[in-house]
Amino acid sequence: MLDFISQPWPWYVAGTLIGLTVPTLLILGNKAFGISSSLRHICAACVPAKLPFFSYDWRKESWNLWFVGGIVIGGFIGGTLLKNPADLTIAPDTLRDLQALGVRDFASGLMPTDIFSWGNLFTAKGLLFFVIGGFLVGFGTRYAGGCTSGHAIMGLSNLQWPSLVATLSFMAGGFAMTHLILPYLMRWVM
Repeated sequence: MLDFISQPWPWYVAGTLIGLTVPTLLILGNKAFGISSSLRHICAACVPAKLPFFSYDWRKESWNLWFVGGIVIGGFIGGTLLKNPADLTIAPDTLRDLQALGVRDFASGLMPTDIFSWGNLFTAKGLLFFVIGGFLVGFGTRYAGGCTSGHAIMGLSNLQWPSLVATLSFMAGGFAMTHLILPYLMRWVM
């Protein structure tokens, strides 16, 4: 049984399980699926300042914090106890494209150490990818009123027009970044 669980699952199994999360949350407690709101709840609970954005009863949404905690614990269990014994493989086309951009070191798996390493944290590359990139992700999430999982999974399943607009914008931004902007950024920092 452990061998079966530790093998990679097909996309349609994982996608179905994620998709079933939405109706389960709605049926069990009229709860909306989303992850980015948990950061707001943590800040409301921990930040003593009386900022209007954090002045609400976060305890009513504490289930979300348990949900995120379960994701963290599940990720740890999946990454350690149920770790796939086989080496990670990257699609040959993706590997070729990344190598053309100057990304060569995949010794640690899917996170190339050419970009993602503690040594890069205090360099121009680290500033660009971690600090500015992190700020843009956070700003975009707040500006869009939620993250990709909240809009694409929960919002679209509820036929919400703003979620369709947000999801299409996420996709267009991702394609533009991948094909138009990232090659120039990689040439600059690599």
